[in-house]
Amino acid sequence: MNLRFITCLGILIGLIYGPLQAQDPDLSKVPGIVVTHSPASSGQYIGSPSLAILPNGDYVASHDFFGPNSTEHVSAISRIFRSSDKGKSWKQVAEIDGQFWSKLFVHQGQLFLMGTNRHHGNTIIRRSSDGGRSWTNPVDEENGLLKEGQYHCAPMQFISHDGKLWRAMEDAAGPPLKWGKRYSPFVMSIPLDKDPLKASNWTSTNILRYDSTYLGGDFGGWLEGNVVIQPDGTIWDILRVDDRSSLEEKAAFVKVSPDGKTATFDPTSDFRPLPGGSKKFMIRYDPLSKGYWMITNNIPAEVKTKVGVGNPASIRNTLSLYFSTDLHSWDHKRVLLQHPDIKHHGFQYIDWLFDGKDILFLSRTAFDDGLGGAHNNHDANFMTFHRIKKFRK
Repeated sequence: MNLRFITCLGILIGLIYGPLQAQDPDLSKVPGIVVTHSPASSGQYIGSPSLAILPNGDYVASHDFFGPNSTEHVSAISRIFRSSDKGKSWKQVAEIDGQFWSKLFVHQGQLFLMGTNRHHGNTIIRRSSDGGRSWTNPVDEENGLLKEGQYHCAPMQFISHDGKLWRAMEDAAGPPLKWGKRYSPFVMSIPLDKDPLKASNWTSTNILRYDSTYLGGDFGGWLEGNVVIQPDGTIWDILRVDDRSSLEEKAAFVKVSPDGKTATFDPTSDFRPLPGGSKKFMIRYDPLSKGYWMITNNIPAEVKTKVGVGNPASIRNTLSLYFSTDLHSWDHKRVLLQHPDIKHHGFQYIDWLFDGKDILFLSRTAFDDGLGGAHNNHDANFMTFHRIKKFRK
Protein backbone atom coordinates (compact mmCIF):
# COMPACT_ATOMS: atom_id res chain seq x y z
CA MET A 1 0.00 0.00 0.00
CA ASN A 2 1.69 3.25 -1.13
CA LEU A 3 2.05 6.44 0.88
CA ARG A 4 -0.25 8.46 -1.41
CA PHE A 5 -3.11 5.96 -0.91
CA ILE A 6 -2.65 5.95 2.88
CA THR A 7 -2.67 9.76 2.91
CA CYS A 8 -5.80 9.97 0.77
CA LEU A 9 -7.50 7.35 2.93
CA GLY A 10 -6.64 9.33 6.06
CA ILE A 11 -8.07 12.51 4.56
CA LEU A 12 -11.26 10.68 3.53
CA ILE A 13 -11.74 9.21 7.01
CA GLY A 14 -11.19 12.66 8.50
CA LEU A 15 -13.79 14.19 6.20
CA ILE A 16 -16.33 11.52 7.09
CA TYR A 17 -15.79 11.15 10.82
CA GLY A 18 -14.44 14.56 11.72
CA PRO A 19 -17.75 16.41 11.29
CA LEU A 20 -19.59 13.65 13.13
CA GLN A 21 -17.28 13.99 16.12
CA ALA A 22 -17.60 17.78 16.01
CA GLN A 23 -21.39 17.46 16.27
CA ASP A 24 -21.31 15.87 19.73
CA PRO A 25 -23.06 18.27 22.10
CA ASP A 26 -21.41 19.58 25.25
CA LEU A 27 -23.90 19.12 28.09
CA SER A 28 -21.52 20.02 30.90
CA LYS A 29 -22.93 23.50 31.51
CA VAL A 30 -26.62 22.70 31.18
CA PRO A 31 -28.44 23.03 34.53
CA GLY A 32 -30.42 20.07 35.79
CA ILE A 33 -30.65 16.67 34.11
CA VAL A 34 -30.94 16.66 30.33
CA VAL A 35 -33.93 14.58 29.24
CA THR A 36 -33.41 15.30 25.55
CA HIS A 37 -31.62 17.71 23.19
CA SER A 38 -32.39 19.05 19.71
CA PRO A 39 -29.72 21.38 18.25
CA ALA A 40 -30.76 24.68 16.69
CA SER A 41 -29.41 23.49 13.34
CA SER A 42 -32.19 20.88 13.18
CA GLY A 43 -34.84 23.59 12.83
CA GLN A 44 -36.93 21.56 15.30
CA TYR A 45 -37.26 23.18 18.70
CA ILE A 46 -38.40 21.56 21.93
CA GLY A 47 -41.79 22.66 23.23
CA SER A 48 -44.51 21.80 25.73
CA PRO A 49 -42.67 19.90 28.48
CA SER A 50 -45.07 17.80 30.54
CA LEU A 51 -44.54 15.60 33.61
CA ALA A 52 -46.50 12.90 35.45
CA ILE A 53 -45.81 10.26 38.11
CA LEU A 54 -47.10 6.77 37.33
CA PRO A 55 -48.80 4.62 39.98
CA ASN A 56 -45.63 2.49 40.28
CA GLY A 57 -43.53 5.59 41.05
CA ASP A 58 -41.86 5.94 37.63
CA TYR A 59 -41.72 9.43 36.12
CA VAL A 60 -42.97 10.05 32.60
CA ALA A 61 -42.27 13.15 30.50
CA SER A 62 -43.34 14.45 27.10
CA HIS A 63 -42.54 17.25 24.68
CA ASP A 64 -43.41 18.25 21.13
CA PHE A 65 -41.44 19.79 18.27
CA PHE A 66 -42.07 23.21 16.74
CA GLY A 67 -40.08 25.30 14.29
CA PRO A 68 -39.44 25.61 10.53
CA ASN A 69 -38.47 21.97 10.00
CA SER A 70 -41.21 20.52 12.19
CA THR A 71 -44.63 19.28 11.16
CA GLU A 72 -46.47 21.31 13.82
CA HIS A 73 -48.95 22.86 11.35
CA VAL A 74 -49.87 19.55 9.70
CA SER A 75 -49.57 16.72 12.23
CA ALA A 76 -47.34 17.52 15.17
CA ILE A 77 -44.84 15.08 16.69
CA SER A 78 -44.62 14.44 20.43
CA ARG A 79 -42.17 12.16 22.22
CA ILE A 80 -42.61 10.28 25.50
CA PHE A 81 -39.80 9.58 27.96
CA ARG A 82 -39.70 7.50 31.14
CA SER A 83 -37.47 7.36 34.21
CA SER A 84 -37.31 4.50 36.70
CA ASP A 85 -34.67 6.11 38.94
CA LYS A 86 -36.43 9.27 40.17
CA GLY A 87 -35.38 11.39 37.21
CA LYS A 88 -31.65 10.64 37.21
CA SER A 89 -31.83 9.11 33.72
CA TRP A 90 -34.44 9.06 30.97
CA LYS A 91 -35.29 6.82 28.04
CA GLN A 92 -37.55 7.57 25.09
CA VAL A 93 -40.38 5.02 24.98
CA ALA A 94 -42.72 6.40 22.30
CA GLU A 95 -43.23 8.89 19.49
CA ILE A 96 -46.74 10.09 18.62
CA ASP A 97 -47.73 11.52 15.25
CA GLY A 98 -50.55 14.01 15.74
CA GLN A 99 -50.07 15.41 19.27
CA PHE A 100 -49.23 19.01 20.24
CA TRP A 101 -49.32 21.41 23.24
CA SER A 102 -50.17 18.42 25.45
CA LYS A 103 -50.36 17.55 29.16
CA LEU A 104 -49.68 14.17 30.71
CA PHE A 105 -51.79 13.19 33.72
CA VAL A 106 -52.71 10.07 35.66
CA HIS A 107 -56.43 9.43 36.15
CA GLN A 108 -58.39 6.29 37.01
CA GLY A 109 -55.04 4.51 37.41
CA GLN A 110 -54.05 5.12 33.79
CA LEU A 111 -51.95 7.63 31.89
CA PHE A 112 -53.58 10.23 29.62
CA LEU A 113 -52.26 12.87 27.23
CA MET A 114 -54.52 15.79 26.28
CA GLY A 115 -53.86 18.65 23.86
CA THR A 116 -54.35 19.27 20.15
CA ASN A 117 -53.36 17.29 17.07
CA ARG A 118 -51.43 20.22 15.55
CA HIS A 119 -50.87 23.97 15.83
CA HIS A 120 -54.43 25.34 16.22
CA GLY A 121 -55.99 21.94 15.68
CA ASN A 122 -58.62 19.66 17.18
CA THR A 123 -58.83 19.08 20.92
CA ILE A 124 -57.86 15.44 21.52
CA ILE A 125 -57.02 13.04 24.32
CA ARG A 126 -55.21 9.69 24.32
CA ARG A 127 -54.89 6.93 26.91
CA SER A 128 -51.98 4.59 27.62
CA SER A 129 -52.37 1.38 29.59
CA ASP A 130 -48.65 0.52 29.56
CA GLY A 131 -47.01 3.57 31.05
CA GLY A 132 -46.63 5.58 27.85
CA ARG A 133 -45.33 3.02 25.38
CA SER A 134 -48.51 2.72 23.32
CA TRP A 135 -51.49 5.06 22.95
CA THR A 136 -55.08 5.08 21.76
CA ASN A 137 -55.89 6.90 18.52
CA PRO A 138 -58.44 9.78 18.68
CA VAL A 139 -60.33 8.76 15.56
CA ASP A 140 -63.81 9.87 16.62
CA GLU A 141 -65.95 11.28 19.45
CA GLU A 142 -66.06 7.91 21.22
CA ASN A 143 -62.27 7.51 21.24
CA GLY A 144 -60.66 10.82 22.12
CA LEU A 145 -61.70 13.40 19.51
CA LEU A 146 -63.23 15.92 21.91
CA LYS A 147 -63.64 19.07 19.76
CA GLU A 148 -63.09 19.65 16.06
CA GLY A 149 -61.88 23.08 14.98
CA GLN A 150 -59.09 25.48 15.97
CA TYR A 151 -57.96 25.22 19.59
CA HIS A 152 -54.99 26.28 21.69
CA CYS A 153 -53.61 25.15 25.02
CA ALA A 154 -50.40 24.39 26.90
CA PRO A 155 -49.37 21.63 29.33
CA MET A 156 -51.55 23.01 32.14
CA GLN A 157 -52.66 21.16 35.26
CA PHE A 158 -55.76 19.04 35.71
CA ILE A 159 -57.53 19.75 39.00
CA SER A 160 -59.83 17.36 40.87
CA HIS A 161 -62.63 19.27 42.61
CA ASP A 162 -66.24 18.63 43.61
CA GLY A 163 -66.37 15.25 41.91
CA LYS A 164 -64.98 16.52 38.61
CA LEU A 165 -61.73 16.93 36.74
CA TRP A 166 -61.12 20.49 35.46
CA ARG A 167 -58.86 21.84 32.71
CA ALA A 168 -58.40 25.23 30.99
CA MET A 169 -58.40 25.60 27.19
CA GLU A 170 -58.60 28.32 24.54
CA ASP A 171 -60.66 28.54 21.37
CA ALA A 172 -58.30 29.77 18.63
CA ALA A 173 -60.83 30.80 15.98
CA GLY A 174 -61.66 34.25 17.34
CA PRO A 175 -61.24 37.33 15.16
CA PRO A 176 -58.79 38.75 14.40
CA LEU A 177 -56.81 35.63 13.50
CA LYS A 178 -53.61 36.93 15.06
CA TRP A 179 -51.54 35.50 17.91
CA GLY A 180 -53.01 36.41 21.29
CA LYS A 181 -56.05 38.19 19.92
CA ARG A 182 -57.48 34.99 18.42
CA TYR A 183 -57.51 33.17 21.77
CA SER A 184 -60.75 32.88 23.74
CA PRO A 185 -60.56 31.09 27.11
CA PHE A 186 -62.97 28.46 28.36
CA VAL A 187 -62.83 25.60 30.88
CA MET A 188 -63.63 21.92 30.35
CA SER A 189 -64.73 19.52 33.11
CA ILE A 190 -65.74 15.88 33.42
CA PRO A 191 -67.11 13.71 36.28
CA LEU A 192 -64.33 11.68 37.85
CA ASP A 193 -66.02 8.36 37.10
CA LYS A 194 -66.67 9.04 33.40
CA ASP A 195 -64.52 7.94 30.44
CA PRO A 196 -62.35 10.93 29.35
CA LEU A 197 -62.13 9.59 25.78
CA LYS A 198 -65.87 10.07 25.19
CA ALA A 199 -66.57 13.63 24.05
CA SER A 200 -70.14 13.70 25.39
CA ASN A 201 -68.86 13.21 28.95
CA TRP A 202 -67.20 16.63 28.94
CA THR A 203 -68.84 19.96 29.83
CA SER A 204 -67.48 23.31 28.59
CA THR A 205 -68.11 26.86 29.71
CA ASN A 206 -68.94 29.62 27.28
CA ILE A 207 -65.91 31.15 25.57
CA LEU A 208 -64.77 34.73 26.28
CA ARG A 209 -63.68 36.61 23.14
CA TYR A 210 -60.84 39.09 22.91
CA ASP A 211 -61.85 42.71 23.59
CA SER A 212 -59.57 45.42 22.20
CA THR A 213 -60.82 47.96 24.78
CA TYR A 214 -59.37 46.09 27.76
CA LEU A 215 -56.38 47.67 29.56
CA GLY A 216 -56.98 51.00 27.91
CA GLY A 217 -56.40 49.50 24.46
CA ASP A 218 -53.13 47.74 25.42
CA PHE A 219 -54.66 44.27 25.76
CA GLY A 220 -52.87 41.84 23.43
CA GLY A 221 -54.61 38.62 24.42
CA TRP A 222 -54.95 35.95 27.12
CA LEU A 223 -53.90 32.31 27.03
CA GLU A 224 -52.49 29.27 28.84
CA GLY A 225 -54.89 29.33 31.77
CA ASN A 226 -54.49 27.69 35.18
CA VAL A 227 -57.54 26.18 36.85
CA VAL A 228 -57.16 27.11 40.54
CA ILE A 229 -59.62 26.39 43.34
CA GLN A 230 -59.85 28.74 46.33
CA PRO A 231 -60.47 27.16 49.76
CA ASP A 232 -64.06 28.52 49.65
CA GLY A 233 -64.65 26.56 46.44
CA THR A 234 -64.40 29.46 43.98
CA ILE A 235 -63.06 28.21 40.65
CA TRP A 236 -60.71 30.48 38.68
CA ASP A 237 -59.10 30.23 35.27
CA ILE A 238 -55.98 32.35 35.80
CA LEU A 239 -54.49 33.33 32.44
CA ARG A 240 -51.31 34.76 31.05
CA VAL A 241 -51.89 38.31 29.72
CA ASP A 242 -50.14 39.95 26.79
CA ASP A 243 -49.58 43.67 27.51
CA ARG A 244 -46.45 45.12 25.92
CA SER A 245 -46.96 48.63 27.28
CA SER A 246 -45.38 47.87 30.66
CA LEU A 247 -42.89 45.55 32.38
CA GLU A 248 -45.31 45.32 35.33
CA GLU A 249 -46.85 41.96 34.51
CA LYS A 250 -50.39 40.85 35.22
CA ALA A 251 -52.82 37.95 34.90
CA ALA A 252 -56.53 37.67 34.09
CA PHE A 253 -58.81 36.00 36.66
CA VAL A 254 -61.79 34.41 34.91
CA LYS A 255 -64.45 33.08 37.29
CA VAL A 256 -66.06 29.70 36.55
CA SER A 257 -69.46 28.62 37.85
CA PRO A 258 -69.65 25.50 40.09
CA ASP A 259 -71.53 23.58 37.38
CA GLY A 260 -68.74 24.27 34.86
CA LYS A 261 -71.03 25.95 32.35
CA THR A 262 -70.43 29.69 32.80
CA ALA A 263 -67.26 31.81 32.67
CA THR A 264 -67.35 35.51 33.62
CA PHE A 265 -64.78 38.30 33.63
CA ASP A 266 -64.81 41.89 34.91
CA PRO A 267 -62.06 43.94 33.17
CA THR A 268 -62.18 46.60 35.90
CA SER A 269 -61.20 44.23 38.71
CA ASP A 270 -60.07 40.89 37.27
CA PHE A 271 -56.71 41.98 35.81
CA ARG A 272 -54.36 41.53 38.76
CA PRO A 273 -50.60 42.02 39.21
CA LEU A 274 -48.68 38.76 38.93
CA PRO A 275 -44.91 38.22 38.61
CA GLY A 276 -44.21 36.51 35.29
CA GLY A 277 -47.82 36.97 34.21
CA SER A 278 -46.87 37.66 30.58
CA LYS A 279 -45.39 34.16 30.17
CA LYS A 280 -46.71 30.69 30.94
CA PHE A 281 -46.82 30.16 34.72
CA MET A 282 -48.23 27.33 36.83
CA ILE A 283 -50.02 27.65 40.19
CA ARG A 284 -50.86 24.73 42.50
CA TYR A 285 -52.51 24.70 45.93
CA ASP A 286 -50.70 22.88 48.76
CA PRO A 287 -52.92 21.86 51.70
CA LEU A 288 -49.92 21.27 53.95
CA SER A 289 -48.68 24.86 53.71
CA LYS A 290 -52.25 26.15 53.22
CA GLY A 291 -51.34 28.28 50.24
CA TYR A 292 -50.46 28.47 46.57
CA TRP A 293 -47.06 27.78 45.03
CA MET A 294 -46.13 29.16 41.63
CA ILE A 295 -43.16 28.70 39.30
CA THR A 296 -42.83 31.60 36.90
CA ASN A 297 -40.48 33.69 34.75
CA ASN A 298 -40.33 36.86 36.82
CA ILE A 299 -38.42 39.94 35.68
CA PRO A 300 -35.84 40.98 38.31
CA ALA A 301 -35.70 44.64 39.30
CA GLU A 302 -32.21 45.06 37.83
CA VAL A 303 -33.48 43.87 34.43
CA LYS A 304 -36.42 46.29 34.46
CA THR A 305 -34.02 49.24 34.71
CA LYS A 306 -32.07 48.27 31.58
CA VAL A 307 -32.63 50.30 28.45
CA GLY A 308 -34.25 48.52 25.52
CA VAL A 309 -35.52 45.48 27.41
CA GLY A 310 -38.70 45.50 25.30
CA ASN A 311 -41.53 43.00 25.41
CA PRO A 312 -41.90 41.49 28.92
CA ALA A 313 -43.02 38.16 27.41
CA SER A 314 -39.58 37.77 25.82
CA ILE A 315 -37.71 37.86 29.17
CA ARG A 316 -37.32 34.23 30.24
CA ASN A 317 -33.80 34.02 31.66
CA THR A 318 -34.92 33.96 35.32
CA LEU A 319 -37.10 31.26 36.89
CA SER A 320 -38.43 31.66 40.42
CA LEU A 321 -40.58 30.00 43.08
CA TYR A 322 -43.34 32.08 44.72
CA PHE A 323 -45.88 31.52 47.52
CA SER A 324 -49.24 33.14 48.24
CA THR A 325 -52.04 32.60 50.73
CA ASP A 326 -54.65 34.61 48.80
CA LEU A 327 -53.69 34.66 45.07
CA HIS A 328 -53.22 38.44 45.37
CA SER A 329 -49.87 39.04 47.05
CA TRP A 330 -46.92 36.81 46.16
CA ASP A 331 -43.76 36.19 48.21
CA HIS A 332 -40.59 35.48 46.24
CA LYS A 333 -39.05 32.38 47.83
CA ARG A 334 -36.02 31.69 45.66
CA VAL A 335 -34.47 31.93 42.22
CA LEU A 336 -34.44 28.45 40.72
CA LEU A 337 -32.55 29.05 37.47
CA GLN A 338 -30.95 32.15 35.99
CA HIS A 339 -28.56 33.28 33.27
CA PRO A 340 -27.43 36.86 32.62
CA ASP A 341 -28.13 36.66 28.87
CA ILE A 342 -31.71 37.36 27.79
CA LYS A 343 -31.48 36.72 24.04
CA HIS A 344 -30.29 33.10 23.85
CA HIS A 345 -30.99 31.64 27.30
CA GLY A 346 -34.36 30.75 28.76
CA PHE A 347 -36.04 28.44 31.29
CA GLN A 348 -39.68 28.40 30.36
CA TYR A 349 -43.00 26.56 29.98
CA ILE A 350 -42.47 24.85 33.30
CA ASP A 351 -44.63 21.88 34.22
CA TRP A 352 -44.29 20.85 37.85
CA LEU A 353 -45.66 18.50 40.53
CA PHE A 354 -45.52 18.01 44.28
CA ASP A 355 -43.62 14.85 45.23
CA GLY A 356 -43.72 14.53 49.01
CA LYS A 357 -41.32 17.11 50.46
CA ASP A 358 -40.02 18.03 47.00
CA ILE A 359 -41.18 19.76 43.83
CA LEU A 360 -40.32 18.18 40.48
CA PHE A 361 -40.28 20.28 37.34
CA LEU A 362 -39.47 20.13 33.65
CA SER A 363 -38.14 23.11 31.72
CA ARG A 364 -38.09 24.02 28.05
CA THR A 365 -34.49 25.19 28.26
CA ALA A 366 -32.52 27.32 25.81
CA PHE A 367 -28.85 26.97 26.72
CA ASP A 368 -25.26 26.45 25.54
CA ASP A 369 -24.67 23.07 23.91
CA GLY A 370 -21.26 23.41 22.25
CA LEU A 371 -23.00 23.57 18.86
CA GLY A 372 -23.79 27.27 18.81
CA GLY A 373 -26.46 27.21 21.50
CA ALA A 374 -30.16 27.85 21.06
CA HIS A 375 -31.60 29.73 18.08
CA ASN A 376 -32.93 32.23 20.62
CA ASN A 377 -34.31 32.16 24.17
CA HIS A 378 -37.75 31.05 22.91
CA ASP A 379 -36.62 28.31 20.50
CA ALA A 380 -35.33 25.87 23.09
CA ASN A 381 -32.78 23.14 22.39
CA PHE A 382 -33.23 21.15 25.63
CA MET A 383 -35.81 19.64 27.92
CA THR A 384 -34.34 19.46 31.42
CA PHE A 385 -35.50 17.86 34.68
CA HIS A 386 -35.09 19.49 38.10
CA ARG A 387 -35.91 18.80 41.74
CA ILE A 388 -36.49 21.40 44.49
CA LYS A 389 -35.70 19.56 47.71
CA LYS A 390 -37.72 20.32 50.85
CA PHE A 391 -39.39 23.29 49.18
CA ARG A 392 -41.59 24.14 52.16
CA LYS A 393 -38.47 24.99 54.18
